[in-house]
Amino acid sequence: MGAKETITQIAATAGITINGDNPWDIKVHNEKLYRRVLSEGSLGLGEAYMDGWWDCERLDQFFCRIISEGMDRKMGFNFELIKQLAKAKLLNMQSRSRAKTVIDRHYDLSPELYMGFLGPYNQYTSLYFSECETLELAEEKKLRLICEKLNLQSQDRVLDIGCGWGGFAKFAAERFGCSVVGVSISEEQIRYAREFCKGLPVEIIYLDYRDLSGKFPGYFDKVLVCGMIEHVGHKNHGRLMREVSNCINDEEWSLFLLDTIGANKSKVTVDPWINRYIFPGGIAPSIKQLGEAAEDLFIMEDLHSFGPSYDKTLMAWHDRFVSNWDNVKHMYGERFYRMFEYYLLSCAGGFRARIAQQWQIVFSKRGYPGGYEAVR
Repeated sequence: MGAKETITQIAATAGITINGDNPWDIKVHNEKLYRRVLSEGSLGLGEAYMDGWWDCERLDQFFCRIISEGMDRKMGFNFELIKQLAKAKLLNMQSRSRAKTVIDRHYDLSPELYMGFLGPYNQYTSLYFSECETLELAEEKKLRLICEKLNLQSQDRVLDIGCGWGGFAKFAAERFGCSVVGVSISEEQIRYAREFCKGLPVEIIYLDYRDLSGKFPGYFDKVLVCGMIEHVGHKNHGRLMREVSNCINDEEWSLFLLDTIGANKSKVTVDPWINRYIFPGGIAPSIKQLGEAAEDLFIMEDLHSFGPSYDKTLMAWHDRFVSNWDNVKHMYGERFYRMFEYYLLSCAGGFRARIAQQWQIVFSKRGYPGGYEAVR
């Protein structure tokens, strides 16, 4: 069977018709696509989209279908994935020396790009679409949810590891009156966050998470890790947990909240296209991996799963990204536009297919007095 017939047959199992009329069907502009996808898998599919070899009216629906049907597994392994697996097994792909790769590739892009599609508090993680439909309300609900789960008080000293553009720090300082230290290794984000939080009891510093306990031993009452552990890697989860444990004081009310994308199965690699173009070295942890890393350090008080909110978040970001493109396209070309659109919508499809989750986990060091009351 030829490449075209093979891909057409596999697509049909997910209800996708090549050059069909449904919004999730793909339109092929280059017949070399079929062989490229068979030989290169998801990397070839994504790069072919960036090159304009195919289009789809609703990429999110397309990806929800192919992921739900396991089409990636039906095409088997490819060289790029095998190479990636070997590296992950043999090397620490998120070592200190490699940690800046994702910063340079993704986070140090112009803040103008991100502020064009993020909300007022520039949260680049799943928002909380609970009894609301707008991005702005969902962002505020997410931030308030974090603050209430941490039981923030005005006297609290709070650590935000991987603080992004300073949105949580600003919200927590403004609304709850606490002091916040945000740490990051993105110089672009640090510059923006310092200006964004000016005049508030917020300090934004350049610091690798591996150096936290040496600088702040037992200093903080509350710690947040939001959308950051995905860049730490399975070989370093334990190190992050130990650093957090050593930074938190021994007061019985002290808490640690971990907000992360979650994987249904323990893995050591991410999709090859995402790894090359969006989040080099990024990998979502599983419950097993997080549990093993937290063992003997923390007591898990609460786990809250709200993955469908990330689907809605990504779709809202995409709409705003498209609307704002004219303001930033002078900095980026058409191939970048197709790359970023592909990233947002393929991830939305993944969350809709429930291959990825969104978790908030609350930990204590000693066990919360009288039992922790979950906030939703």
